[in-house]
Amino acid sequence: MLYLAQVHKNEFLNQYQLRLLARQEADYLWTIIPEEAFILLGKSNTISEKLLVLVKLSSTGSIEHMEDACDWVLHLVQGYLTTGISPEFLQQEAERAEEWRQSLTLQNQDLARRTLELEARREQIQALEESLKRERNGIHKDINSDS
Repeated sequence: MLYLAQVHKNEFLNQYQLRLLARQEADYLWTIIPEEAFILLGKSNTISEKLLVLVKLSSTGSIEHMEDACDWVLHLVQGYLTTGISPEFLQQEAERAEEWRQSLTLQNQDLARRTLELEARREQIQALEESLKRERNGIHKDINSDS
């Protein structure tokens, strides 16, 4: 699993550790890690303190891959923050999409109701046509029997 982490020096153990800040849940979905979670890097690992890194952890919690997060952060800035896409904008768009979905649902329900009404009217017209045919046939029979 991929994490965003920050390098810290553990003074007590005299070695560097990663503080996990966020976890990738899906391609464009990250979750902030609210509690402090650390992974020791070992005594042989010397890395700049406060550096942001992307770290891939195995299912057992061992580090599979680690890289500087600078390019990733710049990609986020370029892709989202230079175009004016903010969390508020995304929230507004999500609300607009929900309003459209609700509007379309209401329109679909109204269309279904109208379709049922038209079908009922068509059946009434057919019943009236049949009734008129029977009356005509009855009148023709009466005229023919009088002659």
